Amino acid sequence: MEVFVIRHTAVKEAQGLCYGQSEMALAETFAAESQRIVDRCPEIFDVVFSSPLQRCTQLAGQLPTREVQTDDRLKEVSFGSWEQKAWNDITRTELDPWMDDFVDVAPPDGESLRQLYTRVNEFLNELRNVPHQRVGVVTHAGVVRCVWAALLGVPLQNIFKIEVSYGQIQVFELGPEPAFDRWISSVVN
Repeated sequence: MEVFVIRHTAVKEAQGLCYGQSEMALAETFAAESQRIVDRCPEIFDVVFSSPLQRCTQLAGQLPTREVQTDDRLKEVSFGSWEQKAWNDITRTELDPWMDDFVDVAPPDGESLRQLYTRVNEFLNELRNVPHQRVGVVTHAGVVRCVWAALLGVPLQNIFKIEVSYGQIQVFELGPEPAFDRWISSVVN
């Protein structure tokens, strides 16, 4: 199965803001960005799965598909009580333990990277049983990086070395079992 993993388009006024699972308005460039993504996609997807956050569902609605399904497991990591705060406003006493071990330490009332990885991996393992040839997945940078970790064995502590730009498309072949998974290509929007 070919899986096109697509990061949502640019959001408005996000510079320096911690916004994980918060709803964020899309940038005024959405129409142009989404058209470029559509132009780089296959003629039609059998199904498109999307994070339920509107920055993803709006793009999913533009893609050529017979069906769009939302899935909570495709949401960005939850930053809990840090959501909607400027990164500079989060105290060092809160931030430092997370920075020292972002894989296993969660922000207050949030989730760790490992928790995000677990739900993304669960989604991918269920996807293996879906009888489709070509699937779209519209999601967030953290989820895209966890897809790399799950399908290609990238260690979680190294996933931030993977650049994931707005509107970027990663194409993977999802095999019947993990040993047959492979990365096919990347298209920057």
